[in-house]
Amino acid sequence: MKSLEDKVVLITGTAAGMGATHARLFAEEGAKVIATDIRAEGCADLIRDFGDQVLYLQHDVSDAASWQSVVEQGTLAFGPITVLVNNAGIAGPNAFTTELSIEDYLRTIAVDEHGIFYGMRLVIPGMIAAGGGSIVNISSVAGMAHAPGTPNIAYTASKAAVRGMTKAAAVEYARQGIRVNSVHPGGVLTEMMATQITEEQKEAIAALVPMGRMADPREVSQTVLYLASDDSSYITGAEIVVDGGMLAK
Repeated sequence: MKSLEDKVVLITGTAAGMGATHARLFAEEGAKVIATDIRAEGCADLIRDFGDQVLYLQHDVSDAASWQSVVEQGTLAFGPITVLVNNAGIAGPNAFTTELSIEDYLRTIAVDEHGIFYGMRLVIPGMIAAGGGSIVNISSVAGMAHAPGTPNIAYTASKAAVRGMTKAAAVEYARQGIRVNSVHPGGVLTEMMATQITEEQKEAIAALVPMGRMADPREVSQTVLYLASDDSSYITGAEIVVDGGMLAK
């Protein structure tokens, strides 16, 4: 049996990057996938390959009303959402604290922190009614330790908040059968990143990693899949680092 058979999964930020890889792997494992992104179009390959098993919805995670809409539409299409992967996020500009504009700070927090809260707040009641569920919040190694050479207080603050909110929700809803965990990737070589950075930059990032390379997106997705599935039934409030040993140095 596939590990996500009969599960309804909402994954945000699926038009590209890690979110697209999460969505494909989850569909392969039998889930009905509500794939969302702020882009009006996305996941064409996923829809082509999995058809009615995937519902794609435009979604601004920083907007509570948008969350309400996708949860309602997804539930109407597939039934109660039993897995939420809060993947959508933005990096925001790299800037020292005194140089970061208030607008950029607030925008980063709105997407990367408030979006996580809105999602958990809206899916948890349905999960309780369904008898339980799993929430996987995608944070970052930046939520645990400041990444050298990348000044970005808004991103760091939001990813640390995700780590804390995950633990709070895990404790609050453990008795209702809801597990909440966070995943903290390091450098991930998505298709988009591969085209945007030079070989020298790739080598510089890899030099920070004891394993000597960046992660393939599917390596992160496999961890997310494990936490979403019943195979991790006794894991909640955990923070899983997927960084090739970067934080171990």
